[in-house]
Amino acid sequence: MIITHCRGAVMKPSVAVVLFLTIAAWPASAPGQTDVGVNHHDGLHWSVAAPQGAAWRLSCGFSPVTMHMGQYDRQHWANRLTRAGQGPQRGRLPGDNGSGTLTKTGGAGPVGIALVKNSRATATGTNQPAEPAQINVF
Repeated sequence: MIITHCRGAVMKPSVAVVLFLTIAAWPASAPGQTDVGVNHHDGLHWSVAAPQGAAWRLSCGFSPVTMHMGQYDRQHWANRLTRAGQGPQRGRLPGDNGSGTLTKTGGAGPVGIALVKNSRATATGTNQPAEPAQINVF
């Protein structure tokens, strides 16, 4: 019979084998995580409209990605983009799916958000700070 020692304790071979297989099978990173490298903004287009210059806050969620942010941060993990602004603004998410919440924070007029996937825009808007606009594109 083979006996394995672990910090002064005696461990049965079957326990040692199970422990070894569990550690060997442990994933190195989260499942479904995509490495986008330096292409941080190569996914869905987003656009906020505020025709009368209203202030807003945007929070978009997307599938987890790792990205190269600099020489010493090559595996930066992200799954959320948050922006605040006034008037219109545009940008891109790092992936091909996402959801967002646009909240009017001040000023006159409505605010709207659009996400574009496969040349097709999905849009919504709000005129009330207490009723944020919700959008999903998957």
